[in-house]
Amino acid sequence: MTTPPTPPATPDLRRTAYATGGAVLATTLLWTVAHILGVELRVGPGGAWASQTIGLPLVVGSTLVASLLASATRRGLGRLTDPTPTTWTQLAVTVLLVSLAPLTFIQASGGARATLALMHLAVAAVLIPLLAPRNAD
Repeated sequence: MTTPPTPPATPDLRRTAYATGGAVLATTLLWTVAHILGVELRVGPGGAWASQTIGLPLVVGSTLVASLLASATRRGLGRLTDPTPTTWTQLAVTVLLVSLAPLTFIQASGGARATLALMHLAVAAVLIPLLAPRNAD
């Protein structure tokens, strides 16, 4: 008696690639629109610390890291618990809210804060549904 072959990991890898690419595309578009509109993405913690300009390489790199961490977390969550979309969504929304909290403390223009918040929301809007567990997971 032979055992059935295990399904290839292609759909999961494909979903991760789509999610990562979509998140990077979303933040790149938002950064580009802000740049065209003249929004200076300059943030600083205040005090003696120097402010920092958020350039496109930082946006793309941060989005890639966040996307890959989200994918790894989603896979780990699927191994530790029953992989339900509700569990994933609750965790992802919690992480989103925590990621937005520093925007209330940084020194930045209203346009910069709004753009950064939109970037966080765009990444979540792409990653949460695309990485959510499916029935076959």
